[in-house]
Amino acid sequence: MLVRLYPSHPNTRATCAAYHYRRGRRCLLEPPIAGKLNFALKLCLCPDRRSATEQSMANNSISINVSDDDTEDPSGRMRVRVRRKRKKPGLRRRLDFTQKIVSILLKWWPALLLLIAVTLLVYEAIKIGGGESHSSPKVKNLDKVVTGGSGKPQGNLNRLDPTTRIVRGVRERCLKLLPPEELEHLDLPKDVDSFGPVKKLVYITANATYEEGKFNLSKEYLEGTRFNLFTGSQTLEQREQNFKVTETAGVHCGFYSDNGGYSISDEDKSYMQTCKVVVSTCAFGGGDDLYQPIGMSEASLQKVCYVAFWDEITLATQEAQGNKVDENHFIGKWRVILVRDLPFRDQRLNGKIPKMLPHRLFPNARYSIWVDSKSQFRRDPLGVLEALLWRSNDELAISEHGARSSVYDEAKAVVRKNKATPEEVEVQMAQYRQDGLPEDKRFNGKKALAEASIIVRKHTPMTNLFMCLWFNEVVRFTSRDQLSFPYVLWRLKGLTNINMFPVCTRKDLVNSMGHIRKAKPLTN
Repeated sequence: MLVRLYPSHPNTRATCAAYHYRRGRRCLLEPPIAGKLNFALKLCLCPDRRSATEQSMANNSISINVSDDDTEDPSGRMRVRVRRKRKKPGLRRRLDFTQKIVSILLKWWPALLLLIAVTLLVYEAIKIGGGESHSSPKVKNLDKVVTGGSGKPQGNLNRLDPTTRIVRGVRERCLKLLPPEELEHLDLPKDVDSFGPVKKLVYITANATYEEGKFNLSKEYLEGTRFNLFTGSQTLEQREQNFKVTETAGVHCGFYSDNGGYSISDEDKSYMQTCKVVVSTCAFGGGDDLYQPIGMSEASLQKVCYVAFWDEITLATQEAQGNKVDENHFIGKWRVILVRDLPFRDQRLNGKIPKMLPHRLFPNARYSIWVDSKSQFRRDPLGVLEALLWRSNDELAISEHGARSSVYDEAKAVVRKNKATPEEVEVQMAQYRQDGLPEDKRFNGKKALAEASIIVRKHTPMTNLFMCLWFNEVVRFTSRDQLSFPYVLWRLKGLTNINMFPVCTRKDLVNSMGHIRKAKPLTN
């Protein structure tokens, strides 16, 4: 039995259907019947549970379809469509926002992947170029660390943590030293004759005759040049002759005259003659403090000399800060060598003597490691020799330049940073262009432009000749040794066993502290 109801409003129809549905009745809505009235009624058919009398009365009722629309609905009967509950506006906005984000990601995912890759590369470059992981603890219980009286924080001091880099997706240490237990048993290799083209090196002095005979230096000539009684007067013809590699090579190499300066006491000379392996540094003009070496093995302490060259200005500066040299001429592990009568007014030139001519200062040394005074040496010396020289059968190891590869670009940077006058730099570059030095000099596929704050080398006739020629270029032109290194390397064809190690290896060798104060020039 179905009951026909005629709700006229859509809401009423929905209410009708819902009402009977809750009571278990089946309701149908019939389409409106064209009528004469001005409102539409739809038929709602629902099962009736009334009494028989009520049902009989309902059967006698008449269905009236009223509509103000003459158009007939051909669809016939329809099921009730219950109105859906509207979603909240906040939820809809969140869904729309999520859909937009997903659409953007699907559209631009290649660019996003590229951005992530570039970010990772920049991050790794900063870690490799900038520095080390600083998680390792500092060294404790040093004999004595001279840090000066500046009172400035020195965060790099005494750090031993290794410097690492990414190679083929794998992080590895820049300086691959032997394990500590092997370093303790490391010894110098047997001394063998050099296999280089130079067998004997003869140093030109005022008291020695070599080809052209003795050199007489006039006072007028010396006053008009950077040459003096320490350097001798190397002419351009002699300069060309010095670059020729022969079994017996003659070369200007400082210490030209006994009256040339750089005076050292006999006691200090005797000590220096005992050194077979030496780590050296210098501070002239009171410029920098002295940082104690760290990270060495007990074997190295027994076999390696640590020598610091000071002048009287630096000695007075350090004593004023409470850093006293003991009765044995030591401060911590450093043996202090006092130098008097420095030959140059320019303290940078005076510093080139122990830096480039250790074979003249330590006549019996087989190996030397130079460390600039702005740095703290933090590795085992014998381990460094093994890693940079012995393992690869090299005779000289020096760091690549971190910023440039062209000597001519470096010359522009030197002038721009006011590290040399434009006139003297131009004289040097003009000579190098005339000699044919290429713009971008390479050596074994690596940069020939070097950063010479650390020099590790074996003392052989060939490397000694190289250092003498390098020193002569620095004296003749500018004290910026980066400008002359690639030229000497290019001209001296016989030296091939050179290890141009990357910048990160240099960072692993030392803690860089920077220059503390400007060195005072000599006034007389």
